[in-house]
Amino acid sequence: MAKAATSSKLGALLHVKSIGPELATVLAKEVFYRCFASRRHVAAYVGLTPSPFASGRRSREQGITKAGNARARKALIELAWLWVRNQPDSALAVWFRSRVGSATGRVRRIAIVALARKLLILLWRYVETGVLPADVVVKP
Repeated sequence: MAKAATSSKLGALLHVKSIGPELATVLAKEVFYRCFASRRHVAAYVGLTPSPFASGRRSREQGITKAGNARARKALIELAWLWVRNQPDSALAVWFRSRVGSATGRVRRIAIVALARKLLILLWRYVETGVLPADVVVKP
């Protein structure tokens, strides 16, 4: 039963442009084989949640937790770069370009991690419900 569910999720991921067999396999077998209660649980499992620091009057962000599945996190960041290149008209790619603009370096790397988190949530909703946003391109 679990193998059938994982293979159906793998097949669903393979229909989306930008996702090849390697990335689909990593995501299906490392992340989407489990049931998650919410988008926050999915992001926490992969380690893409913010890590706040609060001490007295001082409060700041320390980046992402990196406490989750490292293999899946690396695959998602790679997928985020592929998404920006291969799905330029999607809402996520447009959001990334509007946030980053012509910036390079650190700003771009921080924004791509945020895009990876948004992409993870989009794909989680897709494999659970079967519904993709209208602006996402599927393979013919």
